[in-house]
Amino acid sequence: MNKINKLFTDNKDRKLLSLYFCAGSAKLDNTGDVIKTLEKRGIDMIEVGVPFSDPMADGPVIQEAATKALKNGMTLRLLFSQLKAIKDEVRIPLILMGYLNVFMQYGFEEFFKSCVECGVSGAIIPDLPFADYLELKPLADKYDIRIIMLITPETSDERIRFIDENTDGFIYMVSSASTTGAQKSFDEQKQEYFQRINGMNLRNPRMIGFGISNKQTLEAAQQNAAGAIIGSKFVQLLAEADGDAEKAIDRLYEALEK
Repeated sequence: MNKINKLFTDNKDRKLLSLYFCAGSAKLDNTGDVIKTLEKRGIDMIEVGVPFSDPMADGPVIQEAATKALKNGMTLRLLFSQLKAIKDEVRIPLILMGYLNVFMQYGFEEFFKSCVECGVSGAIIPDLPFADYLELKPLADKYDIRIIMLITPETSDERIRFIDENTDGFIYMVSSASTTGAQKSFDEQKQEYFQRINGMNLRNPRMIGFGISNKQTLEAAQQNAAGAIIGSKFVQLLAEADGDAEKAIDRLYEALEK
């Protein structure tokens, strides 16, 4: 069974926590250390960001991290070699998050093959059109790789149901229609969005991301989905800790108590 599916199947009675970080930032060679540290410290799933020069869905924190990673020399091929080196040490699901152009240049069949060789269970491609996803899905299924699709407050119920029927793993529920970035709370409009999706009784589990940075936003996400995804806050803390994942996760857990 794909590790993503197994994670949700085995943990229906507790809320999950997934973290995002950008490979190659703050340091080029600490991808494996960050992943192993986060798993050891109780993180359930990790999104490994593949840096890109024009990350349209990302806010300034992740944009800065991607820029630094590219300057450091991070590439998709190098990232795969780093992941392959730790494959046998990592049990939790790893998901690559990146933009379509990077994966197209690498070649999709080669990309999925490399995912299997390196222990990657899924991919998030924010700018992948859904029609193109449907064409790509048989190839992803061949290699048992989950392509995770995103929904936002602006996504229609009809579209959400269509996504739910044609995807597997989980649905990435974006908390707002804006770019990534920490928020202090989720307003009434976002709460209504969460409740609307809850009422749809979707087949796939959902993870809520974008804007989660403290106890209030974490609890709101956990109450309305299978768990939460934290990106910008952890990326910021990892940068401040100069790539020291132990320090960064300590500070994140402290922030989530406030």
